[in-house]
Amino acid sequence: MNKYLFSLLTFSVLTNVLLAQEMEEVVVTSSLVDTSETTNPLYVIDGDEINDDVTTSLGDAVDSYLGVSIADYGSAVGQPIIRGMSGPRVKILKNGMVNRDVSGLGADHLNDVDLNSIEQIEIVKGPSSLLYANGTIGGIINVVDDCVAPNNFDKPEFLVALENQSVNNGDTKAVNYKNNINGFNVNVGYKESKFGNFDVPNGAVIHEEEDHDEHEEEGHDEHEENLGYINNSDYAVEAAKFGISKVGDWGYFGFSLDSLQSVYGIPFHGEEHEEEGHDEHGDEEEEHEEERIFSTTDSESFTIKGLYNLNGNTINSISYTFRDTDYSLTEAHAEEEGHDEHEGEEEHEEHAPTVFSNNATEYGAIFDISNDNMTQKVVFNFVDEDSSIVGEEAFMNPANNEEFTLGYYMSKDLEAFKVDFGMRLDQIDRTGSVTDEDHGDVDYYSIDDSTNSFAVSLGRELTDTVNMNIGYASVERLPSVIELFMNGPHMATGRLETGNPNLKSETSDNFDITFNYENGEYYGYASFYVNDVDNYITLMDEDEDHAEEEGHDDHDEDEHHDDDDHDSDGHDDHGHGNLIHADYVQEDAEFDGYEIEFGRTMSLATGELTLSFGRDVVNAKFADGHNVPRINPARNVYSLVYEQDNTIFKLSMKDVEKQNDFGEGETASEAYQMLDMRLTKRFNINNAGDLKVTLFGRNLLDEVARNHASFVKNEVPLPGRNYGIKFNFSY
Repeated sequence: MNKYLFSLLTFSVLTNVLLAQEMEEVVVTSSLVDTSETTNPLYVIDGDEINDDVTTSLGDAVDSYLGVSIADYGSAVGQPIIRGMSGPRVKILKNGMVNRDVSGLGADHLNDVDLNSIEQIEIVKGPSSLLYANGTIGGIINVVDDCVAPNNFDKPEFLVALENQSVNNGDTKAVNYKNNINGFNVNVGYKESKFGNFDVPNGAVIHEEEDHDEHEEEGHDEHEENLGYINNSDYAVEAAKFGISKVGDWGYFGFSLDSLQSVYGIPFHGEEHEEEGHDEHGDEEEEHEEERIFSTTDSESFTIKGLYNLNGNTINSISYTFRDTDYSLTEAHAEEEGHDEHEGEEEHEEHAPTVFSNNATEYGAIFDISNDNMTQKVVFNFVDEDSSIVGEEAFMNPANNEEFTLGYYMSKDLEAFKVDFGMRLDQIDRTGSVTDEDHGDVDYYSIDDSTNSFAVSLGRELTDTVNMNIGYASVERLPSVIELFMNGPHMATGRLETGNPNLKSETSDNFDITFNYENGEYYGYASFYVNDVDNYITLMDEDEDHAEEEGHDDHDEDEHHDDDDHDSDGHDDHGHGNLIHADYVQEDAEFDGYEIEFGRTMSLATGELTLSFGRDVVNAKFADGHNVPRINPARNVYSLVYEQDNTIFKLSMKDVEKQNDFGEGETASEAYQMLDMRLTKRFNINNAGDLKVTLFGRNLLDEVARNHASFVKNEVPLPGRNYGIKFNFSY
């Protein structure tokens, strides 16, 4: 009730203030609603930063920005984290619409977004983010290109890019063409990348083994393997897009087609064989190491976008969108070339592929009802999404998700402060089922519920050099289909995961305050936040006591389950003996932290030198005091940038501290330093085009680095030293 009371009071106060103030020129504060200035916690990353840099995953592309980190699973997979919030709490958008892949169905699934020739990446929290997706407790990341151009192209542009990397012996080729042909804006692009297994420093890989016969009391023994690379860490992707639009005084209309196919290795895969089978088949692990485990993805989407100018007294314009997405990810096993079955031994088990599919239809409209007093927008949106997992390693029955949204956004400049306000109401229907593994019974569920969210931010210039922004957001998130209906072995995490159809909605109450300082050569930024999340949902590993006392109470009705189905350490005997039991549970949690940055820009020779220092910290604990799992540690970021004419040199050191505040089932992660470098030089070719040559180096110190948020930090560390060259030619 406190949430709704606060919402009502806030809206009433804002309405009264707005009516009492004199009319002023509107300055909007979110780039996602046709603006240029930003006061919400937000980054707008220019497309050149992405296009000139090393080709990598979406998460790795934004990992260097304060408050943003990554949950990786090899080089192909890098799911973004914003202020400790990850998974379904961070929505990935493509041109303002949620990207409907299957990254939410597994830690080893990539965010399938093409970063070829993009305009910018927007990282948004606060009121404006509520216009675009529900449950955005962490925020949204919007990848923007002009495939459906809202404005006419001024001139033809043709881009060719070539790149080579050393750490994975990889290369990338890309082309993109834009032009206005007979009044129609045409945008065509193609990109192909091929990366092999990536190198790591010697001794970087740690394997955990259990030998219950000899080390039952000790639990497990750890040893390091001196491997110079990560097997099955390769990645190849092929992406194509085509868009066309027509622009006039009436607005614009266009459509786009894009496709993306990829193949990438799965560098870690859990095993389900029984514990006693280790001794009888001692070479089974060796055989598995020679097995090729990989995923292929295939996505196609058709998008219609447009805007119609009404110029009426009430409605100025209507922006409309439609997208149909057909996405599949297939995980398969194959024997490495030259690996044959050994005579006289048990035949190696064949694995059928597992197919993850997501078919979604989404359409919506944004009505601009702005006037001379304020900017106002009303949004309607509808989503119909089918998710399924079919095959040998299917751990969830097919599920359907339907969402209907009504949202409102307002922005107003006042004499005392600048205000943003956003709210959304979502009616959500999630249907699915859970199969009882012991008896084969199927229970069907339909979760029909509504969520209500709002956010408000107030900005004010304190002095000529300092401005302040205060934000408050209360966001509800309904549990995802995985959290509700998951029920089976998940090999990518090495866990037997169990969802709960009775989970309640999460409610996040987030308060943050941000200061910006700029005075000549000096600048600074500081943001502090507290995020209280009621009913926070997490995948929690069971310990021995929990597994024995609580984890399997549903079997107590039959005595033979207690005696025969579980061994002394909480593992079961249904073919999942090697997997850790983990349940989706919820408990109140508090996230707090800060980001600070200060620097100086000074003249040097004929250019400018900028030195800066930044630090970000996230602390996350449950109400009973224990730590939320997979929270990345504090980081210090040192940066040097020198710009001179057509040359840019960047040097950065990311100092990641040791993470000692780990959750159930986790271990500490050691500190590491990541030194990166990039030198870009632009050459003009006979006034006909520009050639940009970039030399880059990543992890130049060849540090052993483990990402604490990764489920496979021990087995799949971050890549070692990487250097390469990239060419971008445009004319």
